[in-house]
Amino acid sequence: MNKQLQGHLAIIFANVIFGLSIPITKTLIDTWVTPSAYTFMRMAVGALIFWGIGEFVKKEKVSKRDLLTIAIGSFFGFVATQLLFAVALQYTTPVYFSLIMAMTPILVLIMSLFFLKEIFTKNKFSGVVLSIGGAALIILSGSSSAMATNNKLGIILSFLAALSYGIYMIVTKNVSVKYKPITIIKWSFLFAAAMLLPFEITSLPEQTIFSEKATLNSYLLLIFCLVFITALGFLLMPMGLKYIKATTASIYMNFQPIVASVVAILMGQDVFSWEKPLAAVLVIAGVILVSLKPNNKNKPKRHGNYFENFRKKKTYRTS
Repeated sequence: MNKQLQGHLAIIFANVIFGLSIPITKTLIDTWVTPSAYTFMRMAVGALIFWGIGEFVKKEKVSKRDLLTIAIGSFFGFVATQLLFAVALQYTTPVYFSLIMAMTPILVLIMSLFFLKEIFTKNKFSGVVLSIGGAALIILSGSSSAMATNNKLGIILSFLAALSYGIYMIVTKNVSVKYKPITIIKWSFLFAAAMLLPFEITSLPEQTIFSEKATLNSYLLLIFCLVFITALGFLLMPMGLKYIKATTASIYMNFQPIVASVVAILMGQDVFSWEKPLAAVLVIAGVILVSLKPNNKNKPKRHGNYFENFRKKKTYRTS
């Protein structure tokens, strides 16, 4: 099989898995396990799996300073994001959550403008506007959702989850290019599991899924989340990025809200309404615009980017 085709398939399959995880996670936390216990199990199992895989890969020595960076990133990208993910699904529906999380590249771009001096092109500006319009539609329509217990709170937690993951991407930007993906992943899961261990180790036996009420279906759902989502999903992403561009991979991330929405509606966790596909189109179109790289011919000069010109109310001109 063509290497590039393998890369495309790996990224697509990973995003389908991540999309399925949203309605499945909601099923688990609604009945079988608390959000914090669920997050701890994912981090602990992920640490065991990736450290086991690491034994068969050439080891890299990580400096203490970079370990601290990975630990900070692990808190935002693994502990905070995954915990907020699980808690948010207690209050809102998988459709609204997945649409908010799809805005992560937009939030990363906005933070990059201030912290990484990112170039703000016309495409990126248009993408931000479209995605914000989609988010506004989600918030306005979500307030009347009958399928959620507290949709406003759930949407706020979803935004915080997306923001936390965006911070993780900013914090680990430099170390992610210095080390192999397996090195970053195994240390991230280990730090995350260690952070949650003191709070969750005693509560695990009290989870409903470990009681007599548990069913075969509940165990299968948990195994799917612990093994396929936590391990296979995180393995497929770096495998795919070996053969395709990161910008292409970021566009494939838009499969997640589509898969999550379709499955959630089929499972009865949400109902179809006109504003959901419209919000999805706005958010996804915005993310695609943000992900597109400018042509060399139209690449803006660093001393005159669109954001600065917009603030000065000047006309944008390509160089």
